[in-house]
Amino acid sequence: MSGARYGIGAICVMWGVLLAGCHDGLKDLEDIPFEPTPYAIKDPADFTPMLIPEDNPMTAEGVALGRMLFYDPILSRDSTVSCATCHHADKAFTDGLPVSAGFGGRLGKRSALSLQNVGYFNTGLFWDGRSATLEEQSLHPVADSVEMASSWPEAERKLRDHAEYPALFRKAFGIAKVEEINRTTVGKALAQFERTLISADSRYDKVMRGAVRFTESERRGRQIFFDAEPGVLPTGECGHCHQPPMFSGLEYFNNGIDEIRDLTKVKDKGRGAVTGSVFDNGKFRSPSLRNIALTAPYMHDGRFQTLRQVIDHYNEGGHYAENASPNVRLLHFSERDKADLTAFLLTLTDTAFVRDPRFIHP
Repeated sequence: MSGARYGIGAICVMWGVLLAGCHDGLKDLEDIPFEPTPYAIKDPADFTPMLIPEDNPMTAEGVALGRMLFYDPILSRDSTVSCATCHHADKAFTDGLPVSAGFGGRLGKRSALSLQNVGYFNTGLFWDGRSATLEEQSLHPVADSVEMASSWPEAERKLRDHAEYPALFRKAFGIAKVEEINRTTVGKALAQFERTLISADSRYDKVMRGAVRFTESERRGRQIFFDAEPGVLPTGECGHCHQPPMFSGLEYFNNGIDEIRDLTKVKDKGRGAVTGSVFDNGKFRSPSLRNIALTAPYMHDGRFQTLRQVIDHYNEGGHYAENASPNVRLLHFSERDKADLTAFLLTLTDTAFVRDPRFIHP
Protein backbone atom coordinates (compact mmCIF):
# COMPACT_ATOMS: atom_id res chain seq x y z
CA MET A 1 0.00 0.00 0.00
CA SER A 2 2.82 2.40 0.89
CA GLY A 3 4.44 1.58 -2.46
CA ALA A 4 1.21 2.44 -4.24
CA ARG A 5 1.01 5.70 -2.30
CA TYR A 6 4.58 6.46 -3.26
CA GLY A 7 3.85 5.72 -6.91
CA ILE A 8 0.83 7.99 -6.93
CA GLY A 9 2.73 10.67 -5.09
CA ALA A 10 5.60 10.50 -7.55
CA ILE A 11 3.22 10.78 -10.46
CA CYS A 12 1.55 13.82 -8.87
CA VAL A 13 4.91 15.47 -8.34
CA MET A 14 5.88 14.68 -11.93
CA TRP A 15 2.65 16.18 -13.28
CA GLY A 16 3.18 19.20 -11.08
CA VAL A 17 6.61 19.74 -12.58
CA LEU A 18 5.26 19.31 -16.10
CA LEU A 19 2.39 21.70 -15.50
CA ALA A 20 4.73 24.22 -13.94
CA GLY A 21 6.98 23.86 -16.94
CA CYS A 22 4.04 24.43 -19.28
CA HIS A 23 2.99 27.47 -17.27
CA ASP A 24 6.51 28.87 -17.46
CA GLY A 25 6.50 28.11 -21.18
CA LEU A 26 3.53 30.41 -21.62
CA LYS A 27 5.73 33.29 -20.45
CA ASP A 28 8.58 32.35 -22.73
CA LEU A 29 6.97 34.40 -25.52
CA GLU A 30 8.29 37.49 -23.80
CA ASP A 31 11.80 36.36 -24.74
CA ILE A 32 10.92 36.66 -28.43
CA PRO A 33 11.69 40.17 -29.68
CA PHE A 34 8.67 42.34 -30.42
CA GLU A 35 9.88 44.88 -32.94
CA PRO A 36 6.99 45.44 -35.38
CA THR A 37 7.77 46.99 -38.74
CA PRO A 38 5.22 49.62 -39.86
CA TYR A 39 3.45 48.73 -43.10
CA ALA A 40 2.31 51.74 -45.12
CA ILE A 41 -0.75 51.38 -47.33
CA LYS A 42 -0.15 53.13 -50.65
CA ASP A 43 -3.54 54.55 -51.57
CA PRO A 44 -4.05 54.88 -55.33
CA ALA A 45 -4.22 58.50 -56.46
CA ASP A 46 -8.00 58.64 -56.92
CA PHE A 47 -8.91 56.50 -53.88
CA THR A 48 -10.08 58.01 -50.60
CA PRO A 49 -7.41 57.21 -47.97
CA MET A 50 -8.02 53.88 -46.30
CA LEU A 51 -9.25 54.09 -42.71
CA ILE A 52 -7.01 52.02 -40.44
CA PRO A 53 -8.35 51.26 -36.93
CA GLU A 54 -6.26 52.78 -34.17
CA ASP A 55 -6.22 49.46 -32.30
CA ASN A 56 -4.95 47.53 -35.33
CA PRO A 57 -2.11 49.44 -36.98
CA MET A 58 -0.62 47.87 -40.08
CA THR A 59 2.69 46.04 -39.62
CA ALA A 60 4.71 43.77 -41.87
CA GLU A 61 4.50 41.06 -39.22
CA GLY A 62 0.73 41.39 -38.90
CA VAL A 63 0.25 41.24 -42.66
CA ALA A 64 2.49 38.17 -42.95
CA LEU A 65 0.60 36.42 -40.14
CA GLY A 66 -2.75 37.31 -41.72
CA ARG A 67 -1.61 35.93 -45.07
CA MET A 68 -0.54 32.65 -43.44
CA LEU A 69 -3.86 32.34 -41.59
CA PHE A 70 -5.81 33.19 -44.76
CA TYR A 71 -4.38 30.16 -46.56
CA ASP A 72 -4.23 27.78 -43.60
CA PRO A 73 -7.24 25.44 -43.13
CA ILE A 74 -6.40 25.11 -39.43
CA LEU A 75 -9.33 27.36 -38.51
CA SER A 76 -11.91 24.86 -39.83
CA ARG A 77 -13.28 21.87 -37.92
CA ASP A 78 -11.24 19.22 -39.74
CA SER A 79 -8.54 21.46 -41.24
CA THR A 80 -9.90 21.21 -44.79
CA VAL A 81 -11.35 24.69 -45.37
CA SER A 82 -9.47 27.99 -45.37
CA CYS A 83 -10.40 31.54 -46.29
CA ALA A 84 -8.74 30.87 -49.63
CA THR A 85 -11.16 28.01 -50.30
CA CYS A 86 -13.76 30.62 -51.28
CA HIS A 87 -11.40 33.43 -52.28
CA HIS A 88 -8.90 32.52 -55.03
CA ALA A 89 -6.30 35.09 -56.00
CA ASP A 90 -6.55 34.27 -59.71
CA LYS A 91 -10.30 34.93 -59.63
CA ALA A 92 -9.89 38.31 -57.91
CA PHE A 93 -10.54 36.53 -54.61
CA THR A 94 -13.83 34.88 -55.57
CA ASP A 95 -14.27 31.14 -56.20
CA GLY A 96 -16.01 30.80 -59.57
CA LEU A 97 -19.06 29.07 -58.08
CA PRO A 98 -22.71 30.19 -58.03
CA VAL A 99 -22.74 29.73 -54.25
CA SER A 100 -19.75 28.85 -52.12
CA ALA A 101 -19.00 25.33 -50.87
CA GLY A 102 -17.68 25.00 -47.34
CA PHE A 103 -17.18 22.24 -44.76
CA GLY A 104 -17.88 18.79 -46.19
CA GLY A 105 -18.99 20.35 -49.46
CA ARG A 106 -21.97 22.05 -47.81
CA LEU A 107 -23.40 24.76 -50.05
CA GLY A 108 -24.15 28.25 -48.84
CA LYS A 109 -26.87 30.44 -50.28
CA ARG A 110 -24.73 33.25 -51.72
CA SER A 111 -21.80 33.78 -54.03
CA ALA A 112 -18.40 34.67 -52.60
CA LEU A 113 -17.75 38.40 -52.92
CA SER A 114 -14.38 39.60 -54.15
CA LEU A 115 -11.95 40.86 -51.49
CA GLN A 116 -10.19 43.31 -53.80
CA ASN A 117 -10.08 46.82 -52.29
CA VAL A 118 -12.12 45.54 -49.35
CA GLY A 119 -10.18 47.81 -47.01
CA TYR A 120 -12.00 50.77 -48.56
CA PHE A 121 -15.48 49.35 -47.95
CA ASN A 122 -16.80 51.33 -44.98
CA THR A 123 -20.57 50.79 -45.26
CA GLY A 124 -20.74 47.18 -44.14
CA LEU A 125 -19.34 43.90 -45.43
CA PHE A 126 -20.90 40.74 -46.88
CA TRP A 127 -23.74 40.96 -49.41
CA ASP A 128 -26.05 42.23 -46.65
CA GLY A 129 -23.61 44.50 -44.79
CA ARG A 130 -23.97 42.68 -41.50
CA SER A 131 -20.36 43.31 -40.41
CA ALA A 132 -19.07 46.82 -39.90
CA THR A 133 -15.34 46.07 -40.02
CA LEU A 134 -12.89 43.58 -41.50
CA GLU A 135 -11.90 42.57 -37.97
CA GLU A 136 -15.52 41.62 -37.25
CA GLN A 137 -16.15 40.07 -40.65
CA SER A 138 -13.23 37.69 -40.22
CA LEU A 139 -14.88 36.07 -37.20
CA HIS A 140 -18.02 34.81 -38.93
CA PRO A 141 -16.82 31.91 -41.14
CA VAL A 142 -15.09 29.92 -38.37
CA ALA A 143 -18.23 29.11 -36.40
CA ASP A 144 -20.60 29.06 -39.38
CA SER A 145 -21.97 25.52 -39.78
CA VAL A 146 -21.76 25.74 -43.58
CA GLU A 147 -18.39 27.46 -43.94
CA MET A 148 -15.74 26.20 -41.49
CA ALA A 149 -18.09 24.48 -39.01
CA SER A 150 -15.72 24.87 -36.07
CA SER A 151 -15.87 26.94 -32.89
CA TRP A 152 -13.62 29.71 -31.71
CA PRO A 153 -12.49 27.86 -28.56
CA GLU A 154 -11.38 24.96 -30.76
CA ALA A 155 -9.70 27.17 -33.36
CA GLU A 156 -7.89 29.08 -30.61
CA ARG A 157 -6.71 25.83 -29.02
CA LYS A 158 -5.21 24.59 -32.30
CA LEU A 159 -3.37 27.85 -32.88
CA ARG A 160 -2.02 27.91 -29.31
CA ASP A 161 -0.76 24.33 -29.63
CA HIS A 162 0.84 24.97 -33.04
CA ALA A 163 4.62 24.83 -33.37
CA GLU A 164 4.94 28.17 -35.21
CA TYR A 165 1.93 30.37 -34.57
CA PRO A 166 2.67 31.48 -30.97
CA ALA A 167 5.94 33.12 -32.04
CA LEU A 168 4.28 34.71 -35.07
CA PHE A 169 1.49 36.18 -32.93
CA ARG A 170 4.13 37.47 -30.51
CA LYS A 171 6.00 39.20 -33.35
CA ALA A 172 2.80 40.67 -34.77
CA PHE A 173 1.00 41.78 -31.60
CA GLY A 174 3.48 41.58 -28.73
CA ILE A 175 1.49 38.98 -26.81
CA ALA A 176 3.19 37.58 -23.68
CA LYS A 177 1.24 34.32 -23.33
CA VAL A 178 -0.28 31.85 -25.75
CA GLU A 179 -3.69 32.47 -24.13
CA GLU A 180 -3.63 35.82 -25.88
CA ILE A 181 -3.99 34.04 -29.20
CA ASN A 182 -7.72 34.45 -29.59
CA ARG A 183 -10.41 35.41 -32.06
CA THR A 184 -9.57 39.09 -31.63
CA THR A 185 -5.91 38.75 -32.61
CA VAL A 186 -6.83 36.34 -35.43
CA GLY A 187 -9.37 38.82 -36.78
CA LYS A 188 -6.84 41.63 -36.62
CA ALA A 189 -4.22 39.66 -38.53
CA LEU A 190 -6.65 38.61 -41.27
CA ALA A 191 -7.90 42.18 -41.57
CA GLN A 192 -4.36 43.48 -42.00
CA PHE A 193 -3.67 41.08 -44.87
CA GLU A 194 -7.00 41.82 -46.55
CA ARG A 195 -6.34 45.56 -46.43
CA THR A 196 -3.30 45.02 -48.66
CA LEU A 197 -5.44 43.56 -51.48
CA ILE A 198 -5.55 46.72 -53.56
CA SER A 199 -6.41 46.57 -57.26
CA ALA A 200 -5.90 49.79 -59.23
CA ASP A 201 -3.77 48.96 -62.26
CA SER A 202 -6.28 47.90 -64.89
CA ARG A 203 -6.38 49.19 -68.44
CA TYR A 204 -9.06 51.63 -67.26
CA ASP A 205 -6.67 53.00 -64.63
CA LYS A 206 -3.89 53.34 -67.19
CA VAL A 207 -6.19 55.31 -69.47
CA MET A 208 -7.15 57.57 -66.58
CA ARG A 209 -3.45 58.16 -65.94
CA GLY A 210 -2.90 59.01 -69.58
CA ALA A 211 -0.60 56.04 -70.22
CA VAL A 212 -2.82 54.46 -72.91
CA ARG A 213 -6.02 55.27 -74.77
CA PHE A 214 -9.36 53.49 -75.08
CA THR A 215 -10.25 51.83 -78.34
CA GLU A 216 -13.31 53.31 -80.03
CA SER A 217 -15.42 50.40 -78.78
CA GLU A 218 -14.14 50.84 -75.20
CA ARG A 219 -14.68 54.60 -75.36
CA ARG A 220 -18.21 54.20 -76.62
CA GLY A 221 -18.94 51.60 -73.93
CA ARG A 222 -17.66 53.96 -71.27
CA GLN A 223 -20.01 56.71 -72.49
CA ILE A 224 -22.94 54.30 -72.26
CA PHE A 225 -21.86 53.12 -68.80
CA PHE A 226 -21.75 56.65 -67.42
CA ASP A 227 -24.72 58.08 -69.41
CA ALA A 228 -22.26 60.59 -70.85
CA GLU A 229 -23.96 61.28 -74.20
CA PRO A 230 -27.75 61.18 -73.64
CA GLY A 231 -29.64 61.59 -76.88
CA VAL A 232 -26.62 60.44 -78.85
CA LEU A 233 -25.98 57.10 -77.12
CA PRO A 234 -28.34 55.08 -74.94
CA THR A 235 -28.00 55.59 -71.19
CA GLY A 236 -26.83 52.47 -69.41
CA GLU A 237 -27.66 53.61 -65.85
CA CYS A 238 -24.62 51.59 -64.68
CA GLY A 239 -22.65 54.36 -63.02
CA HIS A 240 -25.36 55.16 -60.48
CA CYS A 241 -24.68 51.92 -58.57
CA HIS A 242 -21.11 51.26 -59.73
CA GLN A 243 -19.19 54.47 -59.18
CA PRO A 244 -15.44 54.83 -59.71
CA PRO A 245 -12.90 54.35 -58.38
CA MET A 246 -14.33 51.31 -56.55
CA PHE A 247 -16.93 50.74 -59.26
CA SER A 248 -19.34 50.12 -56.44
CA GLY A 249 -21.46 52.72 -54.68
CA LEU A 250 -21.01 50.70 -51.47
CA GLU A 251 -24.79 50.77 -51.14
CA TYR A 252 -27.60 48.21 -51.24
CA PHE A 253 -30.16 47.82 -54.00
CA ASN A 254 -32.90 45.57 -55.28
CA ASN A 255 -31.83 45.23 -58.90
CA GLY A 256 -34.94 43.48 -60.13
CA ILE A 257 -33.59 39.96 -60.62
CA ASP A 258 -36.80 38.50 -59.14
CA GLU A 259 -40.42 39.54 -59.34
CA ILE A 260 -41.57 40.37 -55.82
CA ARG A 261 -45.24 41.13 -55.24
CA ASP A 262 -45.01 40.92 -51.45
CA LEU A 263 -41.85 42.16 -49.71
CA THR A 264 -42.72 40.16 -46.59
CA LYS A 265 -42.33 36.90 -48.54
CA VAL A 266 -38.83 37.36 -49.92
CA LYS A 267 -36.88 34.11 -49.54
CA ASP A 268 -33.48 35.75 -49.01
CA LYS A 269 -34.12 39.08 -47.30
CA GLY A 270 -30.57 40.34 -47.80
CA ARG A 271 -30.14 43.79 -46.28
CA GLY A 272 -33.60 43.56 -44.71
CA ALA A 273 -32.45 40.78 -42.39
CA VAL A 274 -29.87 43.21 -40.98
CA THR A 275 -31.89 46.41 -40.74
CA GLY A 276 -35.25 44.83 -39.91
CA SER A 277 -36.90 47.06 -42.49
CA VAL A 278 -39.31 45.30 -44.83
CA PHE A 279 -38.42 47.84 -47.52
CA ASP A 280 -34.84 46.53 -47.44
CA ASN A 281 -35.90 42.96 -48.18
CA GLY A 282 -34.29 41.72 -51.37
CA LYS A 283 -31.62 44.43 -51.38
CA PHE A 284 -27.96 43.48 -51.72
CA ARG A 285 -24.63 45.25 -51.97
CA SER A 286 -23.67 46.58 -55.36
CA PRO A 287 -20.45 44.58 -55.90
CA SER A 288 -17.34 46.09 -57.40
CA LEU A 289 -17.07 45.69 -61.16
CA ARG A 290 -13.29 45.73 -61.03
CA ASN A 291 -11.98 42.45 -62.47
CA ILE A 292 -15.57 41.61 -63.41
CA ALA A 293 -14.34 39.38 -66.24
CA LEU A 294 -12.71 37.13 -63.61
CA THR A 295 -15.53 36.88 -61.09
CA ALA A 296 -18.30 34.95 -62.87
CA PRO A 297 -20.92 33.77 -62.14
CA TYR A 298 -22.78 36.95 -61.23
CA MET A 299 -25.36 38.25 -58.72
CA HIS A 300 -25.59 37.31 -55.05
CA ASP A 301 -26.79 33.82 -55.97
CA GLY A 302 -24.61 33.34 -59.04
CA ARG A 303 -27.54 32.94 -61.40
CA PHE A 304 -25.92 34.57 -64.44
CA GLN A 305 -22.97 32.81 -66.02
CA THR A 306 -21.85 35.52 -68.44
CA LEU A 307 -21.57 39.28 -68.71
CA ARG A 308 -23.93 39.15 -71.68
CA GLN A 309 -26.63 37.61 -69.50
CA VAL A 310 -26.15 40.40 -66.94
CA ILE A 311 -26.37 43.08 -69.64
CA ASP A 312 -29.46 41.42 -71.11
CA HIS A 313 -31.11 41.40 -67.68
CA TYR A 314 -30.69 45.15 -67.28
CA ASN A 315 -31.49 45.86 -70.92
CA GLU A 316 -34.83 44.10 -70.51
CA GLY A 317 -35.74 46.21 -67.48
CA GLY A 318 -35.61 43.59 -64.74
CA HIS A 319 -38.63 42.41 -62.75
CA TYR A 320 -41.16 44.23 -60.61
CA ALA A 321 -40.54 44.85 -56.93
CA GLU A 322 -41.87 47.73 -54.86
CA ASN A 323 -38.34 48.60 -53.75
CA ALA A 324 -36.55 47.95 -57.07
CA SER A 325 -34.02 50.61 -58.04
CA PRO A 326 -35.53 53.18 -60.43
CA ASN A 327 -32.37 52.83 -62.50
CA VAL A 328 -33.41 49.32 -63.50
CA ARG A 329 -35.56 49.95 -66.59
CA LEU A 330 -35.75 49.15 -70.29
CA LEU A 331 -32.56 50.37 -71.93
CA HIS A 332 -33.07 49.60 -75.64
CA PHE A 333 -29.50 48.51 -76.34
CA SER A 334 -28.49 47.43 -79.80
CA GLU A 335 -26.11 44.52 -80.29
CA ARG A 336 -23.34 47.05 -80.85
CA ASP A 337 -24.21 48.81 -77.60
CA LYS A 338 -23.95 45.52 -75.72
CA ALA A 339 -20.62 44.69 -77.34
CA ASP A 340 -19.17 48.12 -76.60
CA LEU A 341 -20.37 48.06 -72.99
CA THR A 342 -18.73 44.65 -72.59
CA ALA A 343 -15.51 46.01 -74.11
CA PHE A 344 -15.46 48.77 -71.50
CA LEU A 345 -16.09 46.35 -68.64
CA LEU A 346 -13.14 44.27 -69.79
CA THR A 347 -10.86 47.28 -69.30
CA LEU A 348 -11.43 46.87 -65.55
CA THR A 349 -9.33 43.68 -65.50
CA ASP A 350 -6.16 44.08 -63.45
CA THR A 351 -3.84 41.20 -64.36
CA ALA A 352 -1.03 42.55 -62.17
CA PHE A 353 -3.29 42.28 -59.13
CA VAL A 354 -4.31 38.65 -59.62
CA ARG A 355 -0.68 37.66 -60.25
CA ASP A 356 0.86 39.67 -57.42
CA PRO A 357 3.20 37.34 -55.49
CA ARG A 358 2.41 39.20 -52.25
CA PHE A 359 -1.13 37.87 -52.29
CA ILE A 360 -0.74 34.21 -53.23
CA HIS A 361 -0.19 31.21 -50.94
CA PRO A 362 2.98 31.86 -48.90
